[in-house]
Amino acid sequence: MTSSLPISNGMKKDIHPENYRDVIFVDNSSDTRFLIGSTVETDEKGKWEDGKEYPLHRVEISSASHPFYTGKDKVIDAAGRVEKFKSRAAKAGK
Repeated sequence: MTSSLPISNGMKKDIHPENYRDVIFVDNSSDTRFLIGSTVETDEKGKWEDGKEYPLHRVEISSASHPFYTGKDKVIDAAGRVEKFKSRAAKAGK
C-alpha cells in the first residue's frame, strides 16, 4: 500500500498554523523537559540536548509528575513555590 503523503517530515502541508515549531516544555514539579511541536506563545528560550536553542514554556504538571502516570501520590504546592520565589526575589532586590 502506498501513501500520497510526503515522507520528508511526516506532516501534511498547509494544515498547520504558521507559528507551529518545536518548543521545550519544562515540568516545574519534576524538572523534566520535553521537546514537542507546539503553537504555545512564550518569550523564554532554552537549550536542548542537541545544542540548539528553542522557545521554552513552563508547566506545573505533566506526565512526568502527575500521579496517574507516576503511580505515586504527590501534593503539588504551586502557590507555595511562587510565594517562596517572590520572597527570595524581594530579599535579593534589597
